[in-house]
Amino acid sequence: MQHAEDKYLIAGGVMNESFQSTRLGLTGHPPVAEEIAVLRDIALCRATGSRLHVQHITTRRAIDAVRQAKAEGVKVTTEACPHHFVLTDEEIGRTFNTALRVNPPLRSEDDRQAVIEGLIDGTIDCIASDHAPHTPESKDCEFDHAPAGMIGLETTFGLVKTYLIDKGYLSWADAIAKMTINPARIFNLPGGTLAEGAPADVTIIDPDKRWTVKAEKFRSKSRNSPFVGYRLRGRVQATILGGQVVYTA
Repeated sequence: MQHAEDKYLIAGGVMNESFQSTRLGLTGHPPVAEEIAVLRDIALCRATGSRLHVQHITTRRAIDAVRQAKAEGVKVTTEACPHHFVLTDEEIGRTFNTALRVNPPLRSEDDRQAVIEGLIDGTIDCIASDHAPHTPESKDCEFDHAPAGMIGLETTFGLVKTYLIDKGYLSWADAIAKMTINPARIFNLPGGTLAEGAPADVTIIDPDKRWTVKAEKFRSKSRNSPFVGYRLRGRVQATILGGQVVYTA
């Protein structure tokens, strides 16, 4: 598994290197840092026949590289996160909300569209939450001093339903596969299926439930979500783990 960053190129970067970072006076985290890492490791996989999974891919050129590698038969898979197919770096200048500080950073609109295209054509195999909780105290500071990361477990399904399924980008079958079947297959994990004898790990959803994301309603102790206040359609109603109900809305 690869966290695709060249540490020498991202040193000190707190947001996507772009017009927006220049306008805001914040140190940039360049897209090429991701692209170099992805291209390098694809080349190594091509040479050795090994496997590669790229975590939270964000840039058009990195996605294009994975697409080409797959076409050549290289064993590479990848994932995307909701904040990278919903938000862009322009959001930072509107609010300076430190919940928007994340690695890899929010990218351009063109990159956001590339993530959606990759999800549609299967280049991107999985959808991951990239759940990264932080204390309110650690995020209550200047943007460039805040730790990177946002919570995502409680909003991922609603964002997938609202921004991918409802907009016609993904079918129900494709969206569910990217969150269940594909991760289980890629990482050789039990589950990801409702087949007889499989682990009784089941998520019950209401596909039409309309709800507003409220920080005080999070089960997580952390509140660092940029989606507070968003109106979403589709909500998890219950979670069954090992045959036991462990969560109800």
